[in-house]
Amino acid sequence: MAVSIRLRREGTKNRPYYKVVVADKRSPRDGKFIEIIGAYDPKKPGPNSTLNIDRVEYWISKGAQPSDTVRSLIKKNKKIAAGVAASPEAKSEPSQPAREEPSSPTEPPPGSGLS
Repeated sequence: MAVSIRLRREGTKNRPYYKVVVADKRSPRDGKFIEIIGAYDPKKPGPNSTLNIDRVEYWISKGAQPSDTVRSLIKKNKKIAAGVAASPEAKSEPSQPAREEPSSPTEPPPGSGLS
């Protein structure tokens, strides 16, 4: 069975939205598919696609052929994933040192009625 990784169109007229699917080459564009591995919104600015890179690699290792558009999406998502992994992580240390509470107060606060 020849398998391809391609886009499946969803959405309404003039508002396309695509799912990245693994499907048999013989099935129609919006027909049966084996697995959904991502999404792509061409109208959204900035990072407009999400892909499960692990599943993409799995299917490519099994012989699936990505379409031209999906190939470019894979390349962009791998670049983003590599950039996130390579960037230095934000320090989780607080900017101000934590204030220590006295372990045993010597006098009760004024107006507490304890004396």
